[in-house]
Amino acid sequence: MGVIIDLSGKKALVTGGSRGIGRATAILLAEAGADVVIHYQKQEKAAEETRQIAESKGVKALTFRAEMSRRQEVEVMVNSVLDKWGSIDILINNAGIWTYGEMGSLPEEVWRETMAVNLDGVYYVTNAVVPAMKKKQQGWIVNVASTAAVRGEALHSHYAASKGALVSLTKSLAVELAPYNIRVNCVAPGWVETDMCTEVFSDPAFKEKVRQSIPLKRIPPPEDIAGPILFLVSDQARHITGEILNVNGGAVLCGG
Repeated sequence: MGVIIDLSGKKALVTGGSRGIGRATAILLAEAGADVVIHYQKQEKAAEETRQIAESKGVKALTFRAEMSRRQEVEVMVNSVLDKWGSIDILINNAGIWTYGEMGSLPEEVWRETMAVNLDGVYYVTNAVVPAMKKKQQGWIVNVASTAAVRGEALHSHYAASKGALVSLTKSLAVELAPYNIRVNCVAPGWVETDMCTEVFSDPAFKEKVRQSIPLKRIPPPEDIAGPILFLVSDQARHITGEILNVNGGAVLCGG
């Protein structure tokens, strides 16, 4: 069988690419032939390890540090990549944070931080990348939201609200950017075995409760989310835009 998904020559930027879903996605994009930029905020060593793995697939890879909540840093990153590579064909908006917050005692700074990283950061990088995509008359954008965006999540309302906004952003941009041959889609994962969940999964009883709540009876590794992302930026999905693809093992069965 020949190569089904071939991204040779494409340039991809993966935010939050040093670990978890971002890392798995960057490596899978590299395996498909895309050159990748691994963005990170703090995990420099992990980002460098991801870069080395990506380059072992025979592609070019870069790491870039930027605080997603700071527009200037994000714009410097995007402009630096465009100066070096000439284009950004694929943008994976994956960087995000997940923190506890009980309404009634939710500190404003916790709310603001979540919105700044999870929503403002997506706006900053997308706003900076889209002009280059329009100029080239092609582009693929995938936003990583969450099951929480479509069902809500108690004690994480600020997180759910930020991810719900990404769902609306995805649908709006899909229509707005379609005339420029730019497809915009969203992947909404449920529970995933990542660093973000390490603390809550340290309780074996809770982890087993989560596993049992999933019809497929498994908590997926990040690669199970990276696969659908790869599909959405491939020609196999050329007639799909504005889609919210829930990847949760059947845990939540509702439209985005």
